[in-house]
Amino acid sequence: MSEPVGGGPAVQGPHRDADDSVPPAVAPRGMQSLLGENFSVLDAVGGVRGLVESAAPGIVFVAVYVATSSLTPALVAAVAVTLAAVVLRLVQRTPVTQALAGVVGVGIGVFWAWRSGDAQDYFAYGLVTNALYGAACLVSVVVGWPLVGLVVGLLRGEGTGWRQDRAERTRYTWATWVWVAMFGLRLAVQVPLYLGASVGWLGTARLVMGVPLWALTLWVTWLLVRTPGSSRARSRPPAAP
Repeated sequence: MSEPVGGGPAVQGPHRDADDSVPPAVAPRGMQSLLGENFSVLDAVGGVRGLVESAAPGIVFVAVYVATSSLTPALVAAVAVTLAAVVLRLVQRTPVTQALAGVVGVGIGVFWAWRSGDAQDYFAYGLVTNALYGAACLVSVVVGWPLVGLVVGLLRGEGTGWRQDRAERTRYTWATWVWVAMFGLRLAVQVPLYLGASVGWLGTARLVMGVPLWALTLWVTWLLVRTPGSSRARSRPPAAP
């Protein structure tokens, strides 16, 4: 459930630079925010800094490409912005996980666009990952193992006990459908723009449907999963008198 190229995955919020209990590979951006009693949009997107680091490469790429009508300067500018974020974090001795993830996403996008010579291919990697994540969420619902339940169960350290509670399983299923809808909406809007080589509009759609839509999806998911299921409540030992 990550958002690459202009919205790179991260595993921390601004007040929690690392989660020692959850490996980065299984803790997509902002998912820890689902565990809190309150939902913070800034925490979910990695704070103001995370928001800027996610959006800046895509904005710069589109701006330079539209201004120059040349692919090479746009690619160089996007790479420069991404590397600058990493260098700044290194200088400030802050965790570089989010910035490095951005380097990977931007690097793949730049490579694809450079190889093909088509500016819209800068965004192709994001379309591919959205399709893969959307398919994974859809399949998980169809087979009865909704992906949101697996991730939240892992983050809470409770495994798959939620599957024994029908009501909770239903909530996780609906929450996973929310993610299917998000990925599907992105593809429905952005694929036609990609096929039409509408780089400016594609970049704008990526920006609008990137972090803002991601945060909205996380918030709706939080509304659905914030209350632990009755099966877990029953499994807790009674409080001491």
